[in-house]
Amino acid sequence: MSDSEFEILAAEATPIGMICLRQREIAAAPGTFATEITLDHQFLMSSENTASERELTARALALHPGDALRVLVGGLGLGYTAHEALRSPRVARVEVVEFLPPVIEWMQRGLVPLASELAADPRLEIREGDVYGRLAAPPARPYDLILIDVDHSPAEPLGPASSAFYGREGLAAARRHLAPGGVLAVWSYAESSPFAAALRNVFADVRVESVDFENVVVGDGETNWLFLARD
Repeated sequence: MSDSEFEILAAEATPIGMICLRQREIAAAPGTFATEITLDHQFLMSSENTASERELTARALALHPGDALRVLVGGLGLGYTAHEALRSPRVARVEVVEFLPPVIEWMQRGLVPLASELAADPRLEIREGDVYGRLAAPPARPYDLILIDVDHSPAEPLGPASSAFYGREGLAAARRHLAPGGVLAVWSYAESSPFAAALRNVFADVRVESVDFENVVVGDGETNWLFLARD
């Protein structure tokens, strides 16, 4: 299987398009396979490029000095954002909210690289649902960290339901779900000055940070962006 070819592991129609789990051998590293998720044939993520997902969690944790932390993760994906949180002994609970049932099923069936490790951790709970709807509703419980890794960027959401989240009112609603000292962290493939401005209208401390990494699938450098906010 060449770098331009891939094997379909699973595919299913969803309300936002055809979601596909596939695997390809990396040309630069024969014998190494990348597991990928696409939506309507548009690339979403790869198991070989996880630096920015992990940094989203790591940098949010670095901003919070507490212990026994409760973490809410928006978007399961291939599980790397949640996995990084579970690596910390300061984390007591990780709740993942995933909108697409097939993505949860792939994890349950062991089709993704981290499946067995995540399933073995009793601190993890994966729920089907709309994390943006959760954050727009009145809070039921406070979280110390809220990590959002769903859309391509604030300007390019995967569906219309998330658009309100990126404005001042949506962020103010999300802020109510944070415990004192809590951190909101949002992943994006692109920088977004309007989103940074909206965050600064709601939170006292806002940081926009880049993550540079080598995209081993395409053999080129890449930059993703993290938005971190707290009071």
